[in-house]
Amino acid sequence: MSMTELKLEEKEMRQVYSETILELAKKDPNVIALDADLMSSISLNKISPQISDQVINCGIMEANMMGVAAGFSLTNKIPFVHTFAQFATRRAFDQLFVSLAYAKLNVKILGSDAGVTAEHNGGTHMAFEDLGLVRLIPNATVYEASDSTMLRKLLIQNYKEYGVHYIRTTRKKAVKIYDENETFPKGKGKLLRDGTDVCIVASGIMVAEALQAARELEKKSIDAMVIDMYSIKPVDAELLTYAAEKTGLIITAENHNVIGGLGSAVAETLSEIKPVPIKRVGVREKFGQVGKVEYLKEFYGLTANHIANIALENLGK
Repeated sequence: MSMTELKLEEKEMRQVYSETILELAKKDPNVIALDADLMSSISLNKISPQISDQVINCGIMEANMMGVAAGFSLTNKIPFVHTFAQFATRRAFDQLFVSLAYAKLNVKILGSDAGVTAEHNGGTHMAFEDLGLVRLIPNATVYEASDSTMLRKLLIQNYKEYGVHYIRTTRKKAVKIYDENETFPKGKGKLLRDGTDVCIVASGIMVAEALQAARELEKKSIDAMVIDMYSIKPVDAELLTYAAEKTGLIITAENHNVIGGLGSAVAETLSEIKPVPIKRVGVREKFGQVGKVEYLKEFYGLTANHIANIALENLGK
């Protein structure tokens, strides 16, 4: 994949979610899609007439929705749960932790509108903490989808695997990163670009920014490695070790608080097996706010320029 070819996909992520749910539900009557009054926001309203017995709008009661998912799981159903990321985690954390994870039940959760992609929904709806919360849950699997090919593949994988799974995503069009034959194994990352001077480990919308930063650094004769660490938990320790040994400098980039998410996962892992300097690009001690994505990325320092500048500042050290 050439970095000059980065462009928006034709389909929105929400379309891919609803189409994949429809595909799974038609094949398996045990698949149940639950939503918290955001059916149109995630395009479930377009497929629900075709699988009306397998789609339930639980209303604006996210904690109750987790309880409903637990009940379905107890009867051998396979619940897929969607709401905005902060409601799936921050608001319903106790039910997610106790009713589902502690009870060793089976649920697939999609947290959408993650971070700055919440745009005009503003600070109350702008989850910068969701990855950190779900990472704290024993045996939970945590992903961040960077494009629609990945989202579809992760949903199908999660359907096949028992347990608590959380996928963080945006609802609208993503930058196309992968072609249809890519696979995304649990606990792995994708080496998108090899390099020798610095490694940028990114997830979600920051993968495209990382690739752009690598291109900017290349103009300055700096050879940057880029990794899409879509599996936040478990994280790919083997690939991180390779990156640390080869480059000696790691920069993480996430649309999330620098505490608890990708940056923390990478720092925790490498501190125990291959300590190297790590610089974290992400949100620092700030709440969300109303704004367009491009403005918000600039405000919170989530751009290719920020990544490249941090690389330049630290390579000399």
